[in-house]
Amino acid sequence: MTNEPAPVPAPRVVSLYNAANALTVVRIVLVPVFLAMVVVSEMNDPDWRIAACLAFCVASFTDFADGWIARRWSLVTSFGKIADPIADKALTGTALVLLSAFGPLSWWVTVAILIREWGVTALRFWVIRYGIIPASRGGKLKTGLQTVAIAWYLWPVPEPFHLVGVALMGAALVVTLITGGDYVMQALRLRRSRS
Repeated sequence: MTNEPAPVPAPRVVSLYNAANALTVVRIVLVPVFLAMVVVSEMNDPDWRIAACLAFCVASFTDFADGWIARRWSLVTSFGKIADPIADKALTGTALVLLSAFGPLSWWVTVAILIREWGVTALRFWVIRYGIIPASRGGKLKTGLQTVAIAWYLWPVPEPFHLVGVALMGAALVVTLITGGDYVMQALRLRRSRS
């Protein structure tokens, strides 16, 4: 009987071509489709607004689905880690800019949300060698509120029900800014603990 150590299993190789990455690519492809629909509608044509809203909702659903699939079946790849947040920011950023460009949403709201979104992304890269800042429950709530608020703005909702969208976007903005501050604190703590 030998005392040789048990063989170390080879690391699992995850194919780049998997369902999670495919959904991320679908989301990236849907961004220009969604953009074109909003531009054609000019936020005046109800049929095009409905089509744009549905395209946005489908793209947003892929954001939730690809992450769940990647975690559930261990399909996390380097491509997914990079492409997924880029696809998320592209979709949300495009929607907010279009809503402001065509009038329904004030520019200061769009600018505040985008500064927070890109700032958190920059923070994550700033501390990446010290560790990873995980997505919080607040971050998930923020994403959900932003998605619902944007969809409400896109759908041709009759007055006075459009005020529901204003309330939803207000809530999304508050949660976005609060969670942004939380990410800043986490990043500073992480750097201090590892330096």
